Amino acid sequence: MGDMTGWDTSIAGDIAIVGVGETEYARRDDRPLTSMIAEAVGAALRDAGLTAADVDGMVSESAQMPHTAPAEDVAHAAGIRPDLGFLAYGVGYGAGLVSAPRLAQLALASGQASVVVCWFGHRLSAQHDGPRSVHANDQVKATFEMPAGWYGQPVYFAAMAQRYDHEFGLPAHALAAVSTEAHRHALTTPGALRPREMTFESYLETPMVAEPLRSADCCLVNDGATAFVMTTVDRARDLPRPVVRVAGVGLGRSAVSGVEWFTQNTDYLVTPAAISGPQAFRDAGLSPADVDLLEAYDCFSINTILQYEDLGFVAKGEGADFAMTKGIGLDDRLPTNTHGGLLAHSFMLGANHVVEAVRQVRGERGEGQVPGAEVGMVTALGVPHHASLLLTADR
Repeated sequence: MGDMTGWDTSIAGDIAIVGVGETEYARRDDRPLTSMIAEAVGAALRDAGLTAADVDGMVSESAQMPHTAPAEDVAHAAGIRPDLGFLAYGVGYGAGLVSAPRLAQLALASGQASVVVCWFGHRLSAQHDGPRSVHANDQVKATFEMPAGWYGQPVYFAAMAQRYDHEFGLPAHALAAVSTEAHRHALTTPGALRPREMTFESYLETPMVAEPLRSADCCLVNDGATAFVMTTVDRARDLPRPVVRVAGVGLGRSAVSGVEWFTQNTDYLVTPAAISGPQAFRDAGLSPADVDLLEAYDCFSINTILQYEDLGFVAKGEGADFAMTKGIGLDDRLPTNTHGGLLAHSFMLGANHVVEAVRQVRGERGEGQVPGAEVGMVTALGVPHHASLLLTADR
């Protein structure tokens, strides 16, 4: 833990997520990115019972959005007025989206905004090498690592899985359990891209990508956009949907840089979830035992196992056994990625995890509903950052 850094995130002011929206997810969507995001924003505002005229704050993640979809372009496309009281970009990638409620809370508590929209979208189909191009553009990796084949996220996370196996043991059944649960939950989620009923035998039939990770252990690559709307709890109680409170937010980072994290890390088996998770629980006054469902950043199945440990659900080295024994049903212990996650629903850097957690806490998921869900946890890894978010019903 000594090589990680966290920040005190406790500030006054209660907020709620009052609306969620998303586009259809697709392998390829040829529309302009700002149009896709505007559609998601509009859907989230309708879900909240609000209009674009009510929005006076916006927040998104910092790594891509200022360049691929500037906030002013998104605001124009969504019909949001130009005189925003608050505009912010968070830390990179998924961690910026899952920790966005902290920025919104600052704006709401200070009076700079009254309704804040968090938005995200991407068109990975337009990238020649998909998400791997981010790494290919790094000169250190291109010069020293790629020529040796030390390249690409599947290879990086496969190395983590191999290290885990060396330290603690990693049966194929453990990875299969994570993948099987995600794909089964996708069957009850409209719009999920890869729903399937999976057995251990059918899991073993999927192609090996980077040992021990198979294609079923690897996240999707898709286009789409997602948004959610935040305001104060008091105002949320006057809106049509059940109130979902932002109970806690945690944000942590590894001491190494993003360039180093995947390949020069001092400890492959500790993620910055070990910082962000405890922070979020302290912020909320809750513990892992209080969580009814977990929407964990499952870019690869091994990452789910590592987060079980780093978030405090089990001790270090016990995550694989937990994955195999906890059960994969909605009424079993700690239902995980109840929409299918990044493995089977869509790859939206964790923003779709927020949407799912909100719907679960509202009790709106029909046959995909976790019985009695009142506390949902969402996580996202945005190397070298990690964010944890706790959402609770306003009972």
